[in-house]
Amino acid sequence: MTVPVPEVSLREYGPAVSVQLSTEAGRALAASGILQSATPDPGRNGHWLLRAGSRVGAVRTPGGPVVRIMPKTPVSRLFFLLGFSLDPARAWRDSREGTVDTGAYDDVVPALAYAVERQIDGALRQGVLQGYREVEESALVVRGRLREAEQIRRHFGRMPPVEIAYDAYTADTAENRILRAAAERLLRLPDVPGPVRRRLAHQRARLTGALPLIRGQELPPWQPSRLNSRYQPALRLAEAVLRGTSPEHRPAGANQLTVDGFLLDMNKLFEDFVTVALREAVREHGLTARLQDPHHLDMAGLVRMRPDLVVRTGDGRTPLAVVDAKYKVEKADGLLNADLYQALTYATVLGLGEAHLVYAAGRRPERFHEVRGTVAGPDGRRVRLYQHSLDLSREPEELLASLRQIAARLAGDSPLS
Repeated sequence: MTVPVPEVSLREYGPAVSVQLSTEAGRALAASGILQSATPDPGRNGHWLLRAGSRVGAVRTPGGPVVRIMPKTPVSRLFFLLGFSLDPARAWRDSREGTVDTGAYDDVVPALAYAVERQIDGALRQGVLQGYREVEESALVVRGRLREAEQIRRHFGRMPPVEIAYDAYTADTAENRILRAAAERLLRLPDVPGPVRRRLAHQRARLTGALPLIRGQELPPWQPSRLNSRYQPALRLAEAVLRGTSPEHRPAGANQLTVDGFLLDMNKLFEDFVTVALREAVREHGLTARLQDPHHLDMAGLVRMRPDLVVRTGDGRTPLAVVDAKYKVEKADGLLNADLYQALTYATVLGLGEAHLVYAAGRRPERFHEVRGTVAGPDGRRVRLYQHSLDLSREPEELLASLRQIAARLAGDSPLS
């Protein structure tokens, strides 16, 4: 199948598409890691075979096409997963609160742009947040504190000008800088609908009191507080935008070539959703959980391993269960051997009688494998490896109900015979 430039649509983990590309654009896509594969098409000169992996969204290269990658998961559900991961406490109380409003858009970038604009509008409804920020500058009059060391270093002690520092009440806060940067970044992306683009430009104009961020630098830190509570949903989504819109590749000898766009990694999004939701769920059983809990496979401590989630007793001392999230579909024979080996390793190192794998889809909600040759525990059972599956097309309430059932199993309150 051949798709004309300057646009090409791919499907997450879908078949490869043959696209006419320049050598530079093809190499940039191949080296960027955005796609699962990008290789010259042996059957068509000047064409490249592009195949998407787990990343969804849109990217473009100068001289190349806009590449759109459609997710398998419905966009509304995808943004529920994102919203939950960003604000789990609120979403766990009510799944409707975790839903990010994407309007009527069913593609990632338009839906994202709409959602961010609505969140910024809600944040600014009571006016632009202002706060105190320390300013250091040269001035003709003394204001605030004299910076004596700078006065001597720059002016050999002579005045004026004077080097001063003072606290200014201003709209140039970390919160406003982040919202402005997110609006500006979205305005540069392909596929943002005209009405949404105009509203984003309006929001950017409302935030002109905040200085623009320098691309590539770390986002300015902010702390949740009562004063910025109305900003917090918008800030969390804006930070997700800014962290997901910088896939760049500049190959040697072609510094002017940049791959730019917005992408969500479904592997990471699914892992974040599952582990964060299970962490919230096990709290209802009086337990704690740690994400990416560091351990070592060997006694010498040379081989590190980080299970996605380790459930522990309420005091956090004793591990009770281990979970790994896998954004993949169970195979026809129901087995994913490498995953089972990994789960067995986790159970062995942590001294557990079971380990759990959670997949994005599968033939059955739950199944287990009893491991041959393992030592039976006090309950007479050998080590068991559980495989759970979540249907991401289900409604948010149903997804959270399924995770509560898994959490009950992790807590030992819902044994599987």
